[in-house]
Amino acid sequence: MPQLSLAATRIAIVGAGLIGRAWAISFARAGAEVRLWDQHTPTSAAAMDFIAAILPELERNGLLNDAPAAVLSRCSVAPSLAEALQGAVHIQENTPEVLATKIEVFRELDDLAGPDAVIASSTSALLPSRFTEGLKGLARCLVVHPINPPYLIPAAEVVPAPWTSAESMERTRALLVAAGHAPLVMKKELDGFIMNRLQGALLEEAFRLVADGYASIEDVDTGIKDGLALRWSFMGPFETIDLNAPGGIRDYVNRYQSIYSNIFPQMQRRVDWAGEVMDRIEPARRALLPADRMKQRHVWRDRRLMALAAHKRQMAEKD
Repeated sequence: MPQLSLAATRIAIVGAGLIGRAWAISFARAGAEVRLWDQHTPTSAAAMDFIAAILPELERNGLLNDAPAAVLSRCSVAPSLAEALQGAVHIQENTPEVLATKIEVFRELDDLAGPDAVIASSTSALLPSRFTEGLKGLARCLVVHPINPPYLIPAAEVVPAPWTSAESMERTRALLVAAGHAPLVMKKELDGFIMNRLQGALLEEAFRLVADGYASIEDVDTGIKDGLALRWSFMGPFETIDLNAPGGIRDYVNRYQSIYSNIFPQMQRRVDWAGEVMDRIEPARRALLPADRMKQRHVWRDRRLMALAAHKRQMAEKD
């Protein structure tokens, strides 16, 4: 099946904050014409400034197919929501994680958008059924939850409401692939989607290990960044275990399932993340990273992600 081209495709970004501006880069880099709108005008201006500043760094890491000026020229700020939506085939909503806000915004988007536009929310927590029920165009509404920032991390969750059409899901999947993303297409909605449930399971155990005195926060972080994450950066858990036993995944399960079945009952207890353990975790983190250095560390993190994204892109071309 030929891959969809985003050249001359119009995409509307509604809400131009941290997530919205990141989506704009992702779609414009793939050739789409991106129109941003935010009810707070300075936010849209700041988004354009951020995009202009980050594009040259993406180019230096081999993460642009066009010159920064060409990508930037495909992004513009719309003077009104109606003008942002005009001609858009995909609308990516990025307003605050407040249910009442989502309901109001989706009602307005459904009224103003063209009949063939897909309307997607970037929400990381709200089920699409909670803010799309009753809309005239409810079949074209869904969630596309990115892992931030989406211009560096390709995975994005596509989550349907019970009434989302198969056509809307497929169009969204194809659009994300064309933009260089790796869509996770869920069959039905579920609290936490996929990513937060996986991340949540890991965080629950991390907090337990520290709270119960088995490990320091440095130990836990080292175990991930210098251990499991090295494989996880290019393989998922099922492929990992498939390759970790001579006979493949069934052999792995036969050999090692008893280890995990023994551990599992010990994991059926929550530690309050904001409770006593936080009085140990926060000072330990601030000793490792003083508050006044957090902004520089954010830059360091994003540069590391750029380097990793560039490496994975190069390796994918050789596979």
